[in-house]
Amino acid sequence: MAEEVRPKALLSPEFIGELEALRRSMGSFTRSGNLGERLGRRRGTSAEFLEHRMYTPGDDLRRVDWLAYARVGEPVTKLFRAEEDILVRLFLDTSASLGEGTPTKLDAAKRVAAALGYMALANSERTQVLAGAARLHAATEPSRGRGGVPRFLKSLESIGAGGSGNLAQALEEARRSSKRPGWFVVLSDFFDAGPVLGALRKVARDGHDLVLVQVLAPEELEPDFDGDVALRDAETGDVVEMTIDDAAIDAYRGRLAALFAELDELARQRRGRAVQISTAARPIEVVRSLLGARTDRTEGSS
Repeated sequence: MAEEVRPKALLSPEFIGELEALRRSMGSFTRSGNLGERLGRRRGTSAEFLEHRMYTPGDDLRRVDWLAYARVGEPVTKLFRAEEDILVRLFLDTSASLGEGTPTKLDAAKRVAAALGYMALANSERTQVLAGAARLHAATEPSRGRGGVPRFLKSLESIGAGGSGNLAQALEEARRSSKRPGWFVVLSDFFDAGPVLGALRKVARDGHDLVLVQVLAPEELEPDFDGDVALRDAETGDVVEMTIDDAAIDAYRGRLAALFAELDELARQRRGRAVQISTAARPIEVVRSLLGARTDRTEGSS
């Protein structure tokens, strides 16, 4: 099983400072309604009143309706149409293949999830951690507000990779438990392409907005194998001996590009986006790309 990433490694003070600077600048490069605007904007005070809901720890106290509190005896928060209660779900693939490499693909996925979750919580969006491979084995209660950050990070810390994967099955289980549409952020290598794409289409049909993060090791993005090699399947342990030449590498790159194109098309159909990242990438650059910054499709080290 992969070595766990400590919370302080997920969100260092320097990283938090970068995220806060990004939140303040979101308006300069986001489109109305996308994930960047959701996580970066400051909520206005002139929005149209929509409804009340029960107060949740972490809610802005300025939104508490004290007159309603006096009537019902419990604190309630005013919700405005411009700030409808959106749930951001962060789903991490825990298949054994995500536990390979240094850093592992799961480590990289956790750091990106930590950043997106922090930005959502800082903007008072409800945020939930989901994780699974053959089945959904982690589903936290949603957190809200900056006060929910420690619990959110602890949930990420507890996630490890292992066992054979069936991401499509875990996604289907998560979909069935996600009754209300919101943002569905999936972090995986997406190598089990066919079934996973089918599961993601079901998620999209349920009305969720999709953000897809394909996490790959540098050697998966730019393979440098040559000649006779023995490749071991991280999930089954099976070893395949094969000869790799330029033609084989070109074919692999073509399949990888085609897979990403499908992921990107599916995400954009649901107001989201897909990004393909290297485990060597700086997390802040990945987040900038996801939230709308003008960067290349593949985020590498910088």
